[in-house]
Amino acid sequence: MLSSALLRQLLLWIAVIWSAEAFAQAYPSRPITLLVPYAAGSGIDVMARKISAYLSPRLGQPVIVDDKPGAGSVIGSEFVAKSAPDGYTLMYTSNLLPVLPAIYKNLPFDPVADFTHISKVGTGGVALLVNPRVLPVKTLDELVARARAQPGKLNFSSSGIGTPHHLGMEALKDQLGMDIVHVPYRGSPAALNDLLAGHVQLALFPVNSALEYIKSGALTVLAVSSKDRAFLGLKAPSFAELGLKKFESDIEIYFLLSAPAKLPSEMVQRLNREIATMLDTPEERNQFLAMSVIPERSTAEEITAQVAADVTRWKSFIVTHKISVE
Repeated sequence: MLSSALLRQLLLWIAVIWSAEAFAQAYPSRPITLLVPYAAGSGIDVMARKISAYLSPRLGQPVIVDDKPGAGSVIGSEFVAKSAPDGYTLMYTSNLLPVLPAIYKNLPFDPVADFTHISKVGTGGVALLVNPRVLPVKTLDELVARARAQPGKLNFSSSGIGTPHHLGMEALKDQLGMDIVHVPYRGSPAALNDLLAGHVQLALFPVNSALEYIKSGALTVLAVSSKDRAFLGLKAPSFAELGLKKFESDIEIYFLLSAPAKLPSEMVQRLNREIATMLDTPEERNQFLAMSVIPERSTAEEITAQVAADVTRWKSFIVTHKISVE
């Protein structure tokens, strides 16, 4: 026969388990905000709206996309970091998040400690692009020769200081010994527009941002990540084939679903399962592939570890290259 103390403890554990299950079953009971810390109409915003359209009927509540751009994604990310961990504020973002501590001296949040990272959603390929009207080169070797012959004369655009596009080009310049000037913009659309207009000669861009211009011939691809070349039929060589295998892995852009820190594990598991189911559904996978994004899910632990490792990696890179926006 159980003692009264053991009986009370058993009843307490039963109550805790029952409450957790009831809590998970009740969630969500009202609309969810899926915040995007980038501008409306950006590639990541389009992806977020597809995720929203999938999750809303699955969760039985509207999932409303809210774009909150500014300060290189800091404004929207800070909003999420300081929100209640109740499952009603989520964030769809990119691996710019772990770069931020190395760029901003007084970043108002920690990319690991202040978030619950729920799942990786996909990876995006990157292409090295030139405007053939102002830079008529067709291979990476030709670009390197031109850059070395004219140090400081070529310009590359990016969507901002410290973005993956910027850091990737800095890494490429280092590996190939090129002196090319960085011209930062406020967002991808402006950076891409000036590349198309010929105000800058080249850039490193996500394939999904520039695919229509690649196909039309307005931009020439000198190299592309292996993943994209496989299913897009791009004829340019991959970075790996050109001897830049490590560079290719370093510049990979990935997307993830996150929430404020201390999100209850039941909610994390529920949302992680929904993302996994979405990415395993052929129709949904094809929608991501159409945007040049490779669907790729993960456990919460795996994506958290990846963010933490990237924080350390990019801090070292940015300190070495003395990159700062402040």
